[in-house]
Amino acid sequence: MAKRTAKAERLKALGSLTPHPERVRAAWFQTGEFFDAQDAVQVKYEMLRQVLHEGASKAETAALFGVSRPTFYQAQAALARDGLAGLLPHQRGPKGGHKLTAEVMRFIEQRQSEDPEVHARGLARQIKAELKLAVHPRSIERALARKKKPRIPPRQ
Repeated sequence: MAKRTAKAERLKALGSLTPHPERVRAAWFQTGEFFDAQDAVQVKYEMLRQVLHEGASKAETAALFGVSRPTFYQAQAALARDGLAGLLPHQRGPKGGHKLTAEVMRFIEQRQSEDPEVHARGLARQIKAELKLAVHPRSIERALARKKKPRIPPRQ
């Protein structure tokens, strides 16, 4: 495996590293000068530009850029809806502990202040018994870890 560059590490941290850059077969991505097959946003943009401005076939272009047709259509819809920002990566799935509302977190904090040795499994049982809400112990652990973790501003 080739050693990752600093740019590739940054793309990975941002969630914008192309998972399989070797699948991008467009000739201009092979030179390594300006176009970077590891940059998922650049790959998606150039793929869409190829179809929208050069008139290329969607299926052929998707294959040329190493993505499925559904991925092509998702990128096309994202660009139409949000502009270039739509091609930026975004978090998939739930955007947080939706069961762990402010009320539930206050309940957890209160229980922890009463018994500092209480574990997530015990908290989950107490939440189920008293609040009639099923919360997985791992969700509680993650929420507590997020709460303790200092927020680091993004690199400029």
